[in-house]
Order: sequence, then structure tokens, then C-alpha cells
Amino acid sequence: MLRQPILLLSRSDRVKRLVATLPVTSGIVTSYVPGETTEAAVAATADLVDADLKITLDFLGEDTFDVEQADATVAAYVELLRQLTTKGLPRHAEVSVKLTAIGLLLPDHGHKIALENARTICRAARNAGTTVTLDMEDHTTTDATLAILRDLRKDFPETGAVLQAYLHRTEQDCRSLAYEGSRVRLCKGAYAEPESVAFQDKIDVDKSYVRCLKVLLAGEGYPMIATHDPRMVEIASSLASRYGRAQKTYEFQMLFGIRPEEQKRLAASGETVRVYVPYGQEWYGYLMRRLAERPQNLSFFVKSLISKR
Repeated sequence: MLRQPILLLSRSDRVKRLVATLPVTSGIVTSYVPGETTEAAVAATADLVDADLKITLDFLGEDTFDVEQADATVAAYVELLRQLTTKGLPRHAEVSVKLTAIGLLLPDHGHKIALENARTICRAARNAGTTVTLDMEDHTTTDATLAILRDLRKDFPETGAVLQAYLHRTEQDCRSLAYEGSRVRLCKGAYAEPESVAFQDKIDVDKSYVRCLKVLLAGEGYPMIATHDPRMVEIASSLASRYGRAQKTYEFQMLFGIRPEEQKRLAASGETVRVYVPYGQEWYGYLMRRLAERPQNLSFFVKSLISKR
């Protein structure tokens, strides 16, 4: 019931200030985001590697309309990759990049700017010995993101894709991307989308997720199964067995701070588990989407704001 209002609040600077300063809600922030600096992100990466987990790092930010800000985001990724290299971590950690954070929505030549900026990050990642995955955002950017993915893969075929199961189109997108060497992260989706393009009921999203899983696991690519749902983990494991998938030919992905014991359990069973680690000052929109996804955290958050009024 509260999911849509919370998603609308994700653009409120006033609520962001409350979240950042109230002791109760600031504790929630640190549960999902290890810090604002590159050093904090690298330290969190090292801790996760010690637990036999893989990592993908996201320097938070999106909907950039300023060239300098886009350039600063690119520089932040290059610096992150440099620090990971210094610590000997690139073989355990890759990076996730949102194209709207590096120029996709700029009014003049945004597509071209985002593509060139993505090339810069991909080149730095390859030099470091790791890879890049292009995060998927709201449905208005899906076509542009997939177009840039196709261009990047000409020179950087290791670049990962992300597809969101709640979109009506995603099963067909999975078919298009389930080829050899293609890394595809399948998630349910975390943006508020209209009924015309996305399933609205949880059961319909779940059914779509399973259909998409079948396509990816039956294909020739490398599926990255992004879910915290115990039932979906069980279904994915069963489907992997049905399609003759050996461990290490796919992986599970979960968000930093969510079900950490399950992450460790899966890794201990021989599965590859990658943790999505966000960091940076632009944590607010990300946090609000995570709260909207998990009712118990959402309720706790709303109560803390009400009690302060």
C-alpha cells in the first residue's frame, strides 16, 4: 500500500535531510550503503571477499543533466578501479554503471556522450582485469541502454546487461541476449512503472521472472540471478539442474545488507554469489527503492518519520 508513496518521496530533498540526520533512519542507511567514499566501498569489498563473495560496485547517481557531473562520475569509477587494483581486488569485483549518471539524458548528444563515457569505464575495467555491467533504469531508457550495450559489446563483449522481469517486454529481451558469452543480470525491477509497460501484481512479476529464468538458463549465456526471494532461489537452483547448468556457469546476486547469511550459505554450497554494493553521496533514491521493496523496513522508516513530527 505504501510502496508508491515512498517511491514518490525518493525525489524529496526535505525527506532526504530527515533520513540522513535522524539516528533511527541513519542506521537504516548504513545497513544498505557502506559509505560515501571510494575508500569505504573498497573496505567493504575487501570484507566481502574475505567471506568468499564476489562484488559489483555502484557509484550512486542517476538522472544527470550536467556534463561536469557526468565527467565526475566517470572519474569516480576510474579512481575506484585504480584503488581496487592497488588492493588486488579486481578479480573479485566488477562495477555497475547507470547510463543516466554518465550523460544519457544530457540535452545535446546525450546518447553519444554516455556511450563514450561508458567506453572509458569499460577500458579502465579491462585494464584492471575486471568487467562492467550496465544497470537498467526506468522503462523510458530501456531501448537506449540496450542500444549502447550492443555498441559496447563490439569492443567489450564482456559487458554485462540487466533486464527487469516486471516489464512486459523482458522475456523477449532475454531471448535476444541469451547467447554465448552474454552476461545478463535478471532482477524483478525497482522503479514505479505504468500498467501499460509493466506487471503490477507480485504474482505476475514472479511468473514473468520464472519465464525469463527459463530462457536464460536454457540459453548459452551467463545468467546472473538477482533475487532475495527464498522461493525464487529454490526455483532457480531447480531450473539450473534441469537445464544441466553446472555451478560457476551462472551466479546469484543480492544487495549489500540484505540476507547476508543466505549469501554466505549459498557461497559455502559452491554457488557463485555476487553482492551489489552501492556507495557515494547520492544514496537517497537508491535507499528509497530498497525500502519500498521490503515492507518491514518501509514500515519502520515511516514510523520513525511520524514520531519526529
